Amino acid sequence: MARIILTTESGADLPESLAKKHNIHIVPMHVIMEGTDYLDGQLPVADIFNFYERTKKIPSTAATNTHEYQEFFKTIRTEFPDSVIVHVGYTSKASVSYQNALTAAEDMEDIYLFDALNVTGGLTVVVMYAAALLEEEPNIDPVRLVEMVEAKVPKSRLAFLPGSLDFLRAGGRVSNIAYLGGALLKIKPCIELVDGKLMSTRKYRGKMEKVAESLFHDYLQQYTIHRQQIYFIYSIGLSETIKQRIDEIALEQGFENSMWIEAGAMISTHSGPGGFGIAGLEV
Repeated sequence: MARIILTTESGADLPESLAKKHNIHIVPMHVIMEGTDYLDGQLPVADIFNFYERTKKIPSTAATNTHEYQEFFKTIRTEFPDSVIVHVGYTSKASVSYQNALTAAEDMEDIYLFDALNVTGGLTVVVMYAAALLEEEPNIDPVRLVEMVEAKVPKSRLAFLPGSLDFLRAGGRVSNIAYLGGALLKIKPCIELVDGKLMSTRKYRGKMEKVAESLFHDYLQQYTIHRQQIYFIYSIGLSETIKQRIDEIALEQGFENSMWIEAGAMISTHSGPGGFGIAGLEV
């Protein structure tokens, strides 16, 4: 039976430790800042935040292109000649990256692709579910693996609070009027994936210390999350006190394992500093 290799995009924010442990290959997306195109992972997130402080502008982001996918898949096939590649794609509703991957794979054999309809920790949840299945059954048929993981895609739940409305405004995601009202009232929108689309589903008011805890409680009330594993996403600048309190709640709620995921340059460009999110798999 050919070895199955899992792949995904850098927009999953999959921790390097997990990628190495499960031999998951990650193709970088792009962040363009001051005329320079950086591969996601090469540009320190702190540089993005410093750039905003200087210019009140945010970088632009771009998908992995078709040629890059072709080279990415060819490199894996060269290293693992008899492998079957299963690609877990960043939501097609927010990027053309998945479509580019489909185009790149058209003339290649033994590549299976599916749209995870998620980003950052929500995408990590799907990737890690695939990795767990593969670990339990290394010789699983790739078609069966894809079917099983695709069935779980709607069960991946992500909720995220941007650290600041400044970055949403700079990226054109909120109007100046909405920004001014939100800033005055200290409103933080909750961003969730609805059918693969990033949507503001509700709003919280107050400081992040209070809001993060409220989000976690609401999240657990809304979704029946499997207690084996939960992921917390943060962009640099989130208080360690908040992290400690969230960890305490996770223990109180019976989670066996939790992991903090740092948002990379791609995600941080849109979330700003001090963002907080939660990702898990519904039972």
